[in-house]
Amino acid sequence: MSEQPRTVRVAILGAGTVGSQVIRLIHERSADLSERCGAQLEISAVVVRNVHAPRDVDIDPELLTTDAAEAIDHADIVIELIGGIEPAREYVLRALNGGATVVTGNKALLAAHGPELYEAAAQADTDLYFEAAVAGAVPVVYGLRESLAGDKISRIVGIVNGTTNFILDSMLNAHASYEQALADAQKRGYAEADPTADVEGYDAAAKCALLASLAFHSRVSMNDVSVEGISQITADDMMEAARTNHVIKLLAVGERCLDDLGNEVINARVHPALVPTGHPLATVDGVYNAVIIEGESAGRLMFYGQGAGGAPTASAVLSDLVAGASHRVHGGHAPRESTYAHLPIIEQGMTRTRYQLRLRVHDDLGVLADVASVFARHGVSIHSVDQRDGEPGAQTTIVIATHCAREADVLAVAEALRQSDAVIDVASLLRMEGE
Repeated sequence: MSEQPRTVRVAILGAGTVGSQVIRLIHERSADLSERCGAQLEISAVVVRNVHAPRDVDIDPELLTTDAAEAIDHADIVIELIGGIEPAREYVLRALNGGATVVTGNKALLAAHGPELYEAAAQADTDLYFEAAVAGAVPVVYGLRESLAGDKISRIVGIVNGTTNFILDSMLNAHASYEQALADAQKRGYAEADPTADVEGYDAAAKCALLASLAFHSRVSMNDVSVEGISQITADDMMEAARTNHVIKLLAVGERCLDDLGNEVINARVHPALVPTGHPLATVDGVYNAVIIEGESAGRLMFYGQGAGGAPTASAVLSDLVAGASHRVHGGHAPRESTYAHLPIIEQGMTRTRYQLRLRVHDDLGVLADVASVFARHGVSIHSVDQRDGEPGAQTTIVIATHCAREADVLAVAEALRQSDAVIDVASLLRMEGE
């Protein structure tokens, strides 16, 4: 007679968009999940703010509770899906300290308090999983933690925020202004009423910090990531990008590079960038996410898929749930935090990449020479110059692409150009990636 599978009690903190889908999928796929992890998964409690609020899925009223401590203390696995820092941090620490396995999709919490949580998991000899914290259903965390654990990663670059990708796509394809595209994203439910975390790049920065920490075996916090959002991108920027066969994407970039002394350092940044139309990331549209990872042995790998939404994110949560339950039944652990490399973060302004500057200048003899001299004085090499036909009012537009240059030097060039009598204004300053 076959042995009955062990029961693993699962407490779910939060029954919103993702939590409700996790509950639905656990019920619908109960038999399959049991076979995959060797345990019967039993939802022991669902922690919510209001037990009487309407739900997207039917939940047994007896499971609903506002007592998080009671739910956590009687669970083998705790799934945290409430978001934010507090009380999520308190709940996750309580679960880990009590020996429960934790599954979370909370990138902000991990970016701010990851080391504390990893240490608590190690001290209690339990596991912390967070596949759902980056790129929804896209298994990039697993790829870095496990599939590429034997490789040396040199670079990660990706689109990790679906809201901003949708907005930029709308500006390109529908010729909408930034404000119009944002309003449409909010109407469709892709952007929050307060979209700051998305459009100013903070959401992407939290994810960038997680990916860089995993890729480079060093602790990278959100404060280590230089951040620039998309709120200053204009319809003219999108049009000019198209003229040069580029698109503008908000990118998260993490690199293992050398500083001026030849020491290995980490560069982590989030910013809008010009991407050639032939680049794989240029075709990532809507709310989809994609991350390219470059390894010494594996070469270039691309992870692509739905980066948000209840069901896609729930898929990532369930993958961690199955792994966590299997380890509780059969033994073993998830990969622990790996920080052996201890690589420092490059100093602000020392990052090197290519840039494009779009200038409105007076259409006078010698203006181009004056502009070129500003670049030369600051040690920034010009790759190409494209001068538009003369415009009304004796003005013209010059688009200048640089060779790879230090951020601080390019910013100094831009400031000097703004002070130049030959320049009316610096219409845009954008990084170039993927050339």
